[in-house]
Amino acid sequence: MAKFGKKYQEAAKLVEAGKAYDLVEAVEVVKKTATAKFDETVDVAVRLGVNPKYADQQVRGAVVLPHGTGKTKKVLVFAKGDKVAEAEAAGADYVGSDEFVTKIKEGWFDFDVTVATPDMMGVVGRLGRILGPRGLMPNPKLGTVTMDLTKAVKEIKAGKVEYRTDKAGNVHVPIGKASFESEKLVQNLQTLLDTLVKVKPAAAKGQYMRNITISTTMGPAVTVNTNFKAVKAE
Repeated sequence: MAKFGKKYQEAAKLVEAGKAYDLVEAVEVVKKTATAKFDETVDVAVRLGVNPKYADQQVRGAVVLPHGTGKTKKVLVFAKGDKVAEAEAAGADYVGSDEFVTKIKEGWFDFDVTVATPDMMGVVGRLGRILGPRGLMPNPKLGTVTMDLTKAVKEIKAGKVEYRTDKAGNVHVPIGKASFESEKLVQNLQTLLDTLVKVKPAAAKGQYMRNITISTTMGPAVTVNTNFKAVKAE
C-alpha cells in the first residue's frame, strides 16, 4: 500500500472520519486541505445508483458551472462558410475543416473540446477512432454538434463541463480551484449536484445519490451529505 506523504497525513487530520459534511462545511474543509505549491483543482466524485451497462441507465451530459473551473479550455470548431466567422467571433481557438483532420491524424491535440456544425460531421467522422477514445468527439447531447456556434463556444469558455458515468456508475467532475472563494465552489457544486438529480434515469432503482466526495488534487476526500438539498445556493 502506498505510503502517504507528511503533508497529506496532516491534511487528512482535518477531515473527521465517518462524517458527512453539508456543502458549505465540506468546501471549507477541502480548502484547508490544499497545501500544494500550485493552485490545486477541486474535484467531485459522485457514485450513482445506476447500472451503466444498460443504455437507459447511463448518465451523460454537460452543465455550465456559474463560476467556471479556473481553466480556460481551447476549442476546435469544424465549420465552413459564414459559420467560420461566427466561431471565430465567439472566441474559438481553431476553426477549419480538412486541414485539422490532417493535423489530428499526424498527432496534433492542442485543444480540449471539439465542436462541429451538423453538416461537418461527415468530415469529423473520419476522426472517430482517434477522437472517440479521448472523449473529444462532438456530440449533440453535449451541445457540441450545433448550428449555434456562438452559444456553444461561449458556454465552453464560460465553464461548461461534461459529466458521464464510468463503468462503476461514478461521475468525476472538476468544480474549480482551491483558490476560489468558498461561496463560488459551493455554488458550482450545488449546480452540478442539482443537474445530476434532474437527469436521473427513470430506470434507476433504489437510492440514486449513493456517495458524494470532494477533494483537491493532492488532498484527502471529504464526504458530502447526500441530502444536500438542505443547502440553498444564493
